[in-house]
Amino acid sequence: MAQKILQQLLDDNKIDEQQISDFVSQLATGKDYGDCYFQFSQAESYTLEDNIIKDGSANITSGIGVRSVIGEKTGFAYSDILKISAIQESVDFAKNIKGNSKNNIIMPLKKSIIHSHYSSHSPINSIKSEEKIFILRQINEIARKNKFITQVNASISGGYSEILVAGSDGSFATDYRPMVRIGISVMATRDGRTESAGSGGGGRYDYRYFIDNKLYQQYTLDAIEQVMQNLESKPVPAGNMPVVLGGGWPGVLLHEAIGHGLEGDFNRKKTSAFTDKIGEKIANSKCTIVDNGTLANRRGSLNIDDEGTPTQNTTLVENGILKGYMFDKMNARLMGVKSTGNGRRESYAHLPMPRMTNTYMLAGTDKQADMIASIDKGIFATNFAGGQVDITSGDFVFSASSAYLIENGKIKHPIKGATISGSGFEALAKISMVGDDLSLDSGIGVCGKDGQSIPVGVGQPSLKIDELIVGGTN
Repeated sequence: MAQKILQQLLDDNKIDEQQISDFVSQLATGKDYGDCYFQFSQAESYTLEDNIIKDGSANITSGIGVRSVIGEKTGFAYSDILKISAIQESVDFAKNIKGNSKNNIIMPLKKSIIHSHYSSHSPINSIKSEEKIFILRQINEIARKNKFITQVNASISGGYSEILVAGSDGSFATDYRPMVRIGISVMATRDGRTESAGSGGGGRYDYRYFIDNKLYQQYTLDAIEQVMQNLESKPVPAGNMPVVLGGGWPGVLLHEAIGHGLEGDFNRKKTSAFTDKIGEKIANSKCTIVDNGTLANRRGSLNIDDEGTPTQNTTLVENGILKGYMFDKMNARLMGVKSTGNGRRESYAHLPMPRMTNTYMLAGTDKQADMIASIDKGIFATNFAGGQVDITSGDFVFSASSAYLIENGKIKHPIKGATISGSGFEALAKISMVGDDLSLDSGIGVCGKDGQSIPVGVGQPSLKIDELIVGGTN
């Protein structure tokens, strides 16, 4: 497969490996590091709105990003033309960065052998276009069998990328990256009240994943169930109270409130609430959190990161003790450690930076039923919409899109308008029960940072947090 990628990216553009070595050498001479990132991508999507297939699109892109690094300074340029002259122009621009190198070592390029965590085949042609449209029509038909559904929107998309990374540390690695996704949103009206809900999933599969497992049907039923619950929801009481988080997608709270604070750049710059706390207890001893880019077929998984480093299973928090951060090459070098395979970028036109892959808390031994039974008054949140976090303080706020009131140890009824806020530190310390029901999200996560969006995974078991601020109505 590596040879196919080399042909796609190099041979077809009359570029050879010696020329790549020369480009890397130019970028790294007198610098701490230099690299080239080649990429070829295909993507397509089909969209259904109001009973009609509204849109179908497809595109092919290719290009190269080149980088020179001295200390904290980076010279970067990119070209969407894979011609020697265009690449040389980009190299000439990027290498103009000035500074004093402390580590000017240029290693010969050496091809890496990678372990594959997903298929090497493009999903684009795994089924016919007619079958993709059929899936959308089936989603629409299933949803509209419910007489309260007034609007159905759905999309199915797929993509495939081939990359090659060559760096002055000798790295020379290729990767292939399939991705498919289905997104569904529905709107329902009853007794003059209108609510909406969504569902979906995907991962590094081909389109047969949705058909063979009838997942598009389950996604639709999940969206219908949630919107009908929303129609029955009541205002949420406000105040400080215990919160039970369901498994799976609620792990996005960990991703935002804790995960970003453990990325290497924030800690090198000492702007994270978790800076200089390696070895300290930051959570209940029941909590172990990892970032694992090696899970088979998961949305956030990669064979190598975007700097050519193999991804790994990195323990961030172990039994409540902070064990480490997530690093790309530049921040790892500046902090005197090794990259953890978390150097990620949106495309060849963007710089890599420390980013999460699949971040989740490991299972404990507690039962979700016992968590609920232990609460006199609180809420049970099973799904989240938007959220935000202040990296410096660790303060976060999230909107629960699916939640229930707990009274006297029992789930009473759905609630609407709940926001959950607190700080990452406080939330970790106030986790008192960790469930035995670890699950990962269905494959819909997109993470934004510094204007770049990338696919990620989240997950967790059920958690009981003894106290968080719940916003709503009194």
